[in-house]
Amino acid sequence: MATRLNPYLTFTGEAKQALEFYQQVLGGDLSLNTYGGFGAEAPPGFEEKIMHGMLETPSGFTLMAADNPPGMEHTPGNDFAVSLSGDDAEELRGYWSKLSDGSTVTVPLEKQMWGDVFGMCTDKFGITWMVNITEQG
Repeated sequence: MATRLNPYLTFTGEAKQALEFYQQVLGGDLSLNTYGGFGAEAPPGFEEKIMHGMLETPSGFTLMAADNPPGMEHTPGNDFAVSLSGDDAEELRGYWSKLSDGSTVTVPLEKQMWGDVFGMCTDKFGITWMVNITEQG
């Protein structure tokens, strides 16, 4: 899998409806994962909210989105991030190293409950970046 760069949108409970709307507009395949769908106990009220959704369109567009995680404040205008993802661990760790230098790391780059290595930081210019390394299995 080639490394991809795409927008990652954050919603306050309407990620499913938004992604379904974007699918109607753009076409493509939509995958939705809820907070309650990963085997771990979801926080109350978050069982059916979207932890990660991805729309891949026939035109080659990729759009990812989620409902704001529990305990994180939603700030309109700061409801997007840039996502770097793929299975080239060396390449992605290199990007992470450079992006996280001088940044505010909100999620250290480490193995997550869904099985991938993931990290999130806000760079020195105020842009939030997500890096996800798909574990080969």
